[in-house]
Amino acid sequence: MKIFSCQQCGQTVLFENTHCEQCSSSLGFLPDQLVISALKSVDNAWYAMADKSIPAKRWYYCENHQHQVCNWMVEEGGSTFCVACELNRHIPNLGKIEERQAWQQLEFAKHRLVYSILRLGLPLISKKAEPEDGLSFDFISENNQVPEDASAMTGHASGQVTINAAEGNSVDREQMREDMNESYRTVIGHFRHEIGHYYWDQLIAEDEQCLADFRVLFGDDRESYADALEAHYNAPNPDWQQSFVSVYASSHPWEDWAETWAHYLHIVDTLEMASDLGLSLQPMGSNRQTLAVMVNIDPFRHDNFDDILAQYVPLTFAVNNLNRGMGQPDLYPFVLVPAVREKLAFIHRLLRSYTAE
Repeated sequence: MKIFSCQQCGQTVLFENTHCEQCSSSLGFLPDQLVISALKSVDNAWYAMADKSIPAKRWYYCENHQHQVCNWMVEEGGSTFCVACELNRHIPNLGKIEERQAWQQLEFAKHRLVYSILRLGLPLISKKAEPEDGLSFDFISENNQVPEDASAMTGHASGQVTINAAEGNSVDREQMREDMNESYRTVIGHFRHEIGHYYWDQLIAEDEQCLADFRVLFGDDRESYADALEAHYNAPNPDWQQSFVSVYASSHPWEDWAETWAHYLHIVDTLEMASDLGLSLQPMGSNRQTLAVMVNIDPFRHDNFDDILAQYVPLTFAVNNLNRGMGQPDLYPFVLVPAVREKLAFIHRLLRSYTAE
């Protein structure tokens, strides 16, 4: 994620902002230009100050703006939903305030996910347009009647991503984290994990060479998924830290891919913000120079993944220690062992080659 500014007054604004706190200008995100723009009302539409199109486009807020879950814009004559909200199939019951609040947290995370997908240049097609190969999201609450065509369990199946709405409630999410003995459980982490399954189908499953390369690093995906998960839950791999980014990643090659993919998105999104902020570390003492770093690359466009890790790892050490100083859990409680780094580099090469085509 980058830093955004109000074009009217120069005030720094956040990705989810709908108004500038300094000049009160309305704000909206232009997905085709990946920028937050100050808006000016023009004949029941909006003119976006960041839009350099000639002639100037007329913009409208996404239909979900009325529910305070979206600040993305749509062009005149197109869908009333933005490219992120167009992916929704089922949403929570808006008549219940707790579900509206949970949905807001889910949408904030999903919009950040979609931003990353757009930055990566990956195909983003709704199932409404392509029922077989498209993508859609269900946000399901177990407190309501679950639709017949949906599941209440967070997961992915053939482009249909389901996120249990309880994940949007911090108390429920923390309880699930404790129950499942997870060191890290976030809303955006779920989105990044589940979308990984979708892009495995899109990028690897039908490419023989890519699939062969995948199996060398991640294992044979033809292994029974149901049996592997049953074995994992009965007796988790005690040696997972030698080759995997999480214990769940050790359950099956598909889950190893999805977990590693999620961490790849963690890395590039965090590093983009650190680079945009101009963050650098220059610790005192000659014996601490391994932590010295200036974060100054665009991870979405940089070819060498070793460079990305060289800037990311010292950054995580710094922020983890800052969190500990405030009595908070580590921001990134993971160790990227050589086997995991190799898998991450595979994903990076795959995505760089895809965008180069």
